[in-house]
Amino acid sequence: MSFAADTQLGPYKISALIGSGGMGEVYRARDTRLLRDVALKVLPASFTNDPDRLRRFEQEARAVAALNHPNIVSIYDVGAADGVHYIISELLEGETLRERITPTGMPARKAIELAVQLANGLAAAHEQGIVHRDLKPENIFVNRAGRLKILDFGLAKLRKQPAMNETVDATAAETSVGQVLGTVGYMSPEQVKGDAADHRSDIFSFGSILYEMLNGERAFKRNTSAETMTAILNEDPPEFAIKTGAIAPALERIVRHCMEKQPGQRFQSAHDIAFDLLSSISGTTAAPATPARNKWFRPAVAALALLAAGLGLGAWLKPSNPEIHPKLHRITFRRGTIWNARFTPDGNLLYGAAWEGQPIELYAAQNGSTESRSVGAPGTGILGVSASGELAVSTNFELEGFESSGMLARAPLAGGAPREIADGAAYADWSPAGASMAVVRRVGGKERLEYQMGTVLYETAGWVSHPRLSSDGKTIAFIDHPFERDDAGSIATVDQSGNKKTLSEQFVSAQGLAWSSSGNEIWFTGTTSGSSRELRAVSLAGKERLVYLGTGTLTL
Repeated sequence: MSFAADTQLGPYKISALIGSGGMGEVYRARDTRLLRDVALKVLPASFTNDPDRLRRFEQEARAVAALNHPNIVSIYDVGAADGVHYIISELLEGETLRERITPTGMPARKAIELAVQLANGLAAAHEQGIVHRDLKPENIFVNRAGRLKILDFGLAKLRKQPAMNETVDATAAETSVGQVLGTVGYMSPEQVKGDAADHRSDIFSFGSILYEMLNGERAFKRNTSAETMTAILNEDPPEFAIKTGAIAPALERIVRHCMEKQPGQRFQSAHDIAFDLLSSISGTTAAPATPARNKWFRPAVAALALLAAGLGLGAWLKPSNPEIHPKLHRITFRRGTIWNARFTPDGNLLYGAAWEGQPIELYAAQNGSTESRSVGAPGTGILGVSASGELAVSTNFELEGFESSGMLARAPLAGGAPREIADGAAYADWSPAGASMAVVRRVGGKERLEYQMGTVLYETAGWVSHPRLSSDGKTIAFIDHPFERDDAGSIATVDQSGNKKTLSEQFVSAQGLAWSSSGNEIWFTGTTSGSSRELRAVSLAGKERLVYLGTGTLTL
């Protein structure tokens, strides 16, 4: 069943058909409640006519929706209208991994960059006990910013398996016949045998995909499903074709280790794969990736320590000496998530956190202490602290994707009721003298960077994060994100006349920013590979350097 434009399914109005396949048709649609474009997938009748399959699908969809990982497509809703069952997810602009794989394969570095993102997404799902079971290039999407997204979690174990004697057209990977090969060609041996498949089955499929990314053809390419399954069970992957340049032996070993016949002989976690992939491309020991459990918050164990280190740049780090590494001091020991942190003029710390599943609120910690106390401001996030000790806070704090908003307010550090200034504010930073603020807020569908408030210096259809004023108050550094709900972005500056300058390349993920103590560099955390963000610096002339490679997802 196909739907024409303007067809209404519940609160969603269909705009156009995006694509179709064995798992249903996908449409571009408009969420009439939240006024945003979404992807609407109509489930096929084979799902909806089987109550047990439908129930299991909805259960897993809810579990995946709770993951909130940047390398897993975000699920917003599942529902039914007029007997039609659908799933709502974020709308992606870009192409599938299938479309990116050429007959000669990818350059090794590009393949690794994408594979690390794939491993990070799998690791996040596996930590929650969710196994994909149907990884293949058609189920992996790369958006325009280079962000990889895993699609169709929860659908694989509901899929009907193909007949053993089904003939496959090996040249038509995106036809309905080719999709059979696309599924069978990436199955693990335990899936072929009908045995129970845990997360290590995904690791075998991961290896099959990476093999194809590097070689341009499937590892077990045969004419029929039966022949393909036999090869998966009994044969080793062929030698690498090496069509796009030399492939390091370490990289080939990683692929083959993923594709061991026995699950116990493979990598036992996707975290380990990401670690080894990064090591293979750098030639040095890389940091293990620690995926965020939540799209907008960062893990509490490491994030606040780096926030503390990064915001105290003058005291802890000298950017003129690239060999100096920050000393990270753990401050929090509770389970939860942290959004932002700022030092007060006396060297103490204020931060916004949501502990044990509670709403975000402000906490204070004395310098050198691991004890924190609530300051009695539920639903409030910290945006900035002036030199005189006045706070810029966001009350009624809300988050959607990577973006935040709330009521911008001023509040005395010593305590007292906040004084509201403007609604819809996402970020703010005080001027050096503490008399005014640079503010980011959304007006009329556009994100504005204002300084002083009401004077627009930069406007974008994407979004702006982490504005920080220079010590002389003449320049604002910020992260320019070209796409909504995606933290890919580049480092930029704008002066008081509205002259914008982009200083860096676009990073797959960029969050957190601060000026160096000398004012000659802008420090930030970002990555070009989708792995854990690294502490980096860029000069005002656009010269970039790596400052620190840590042991987890870092946010300045």
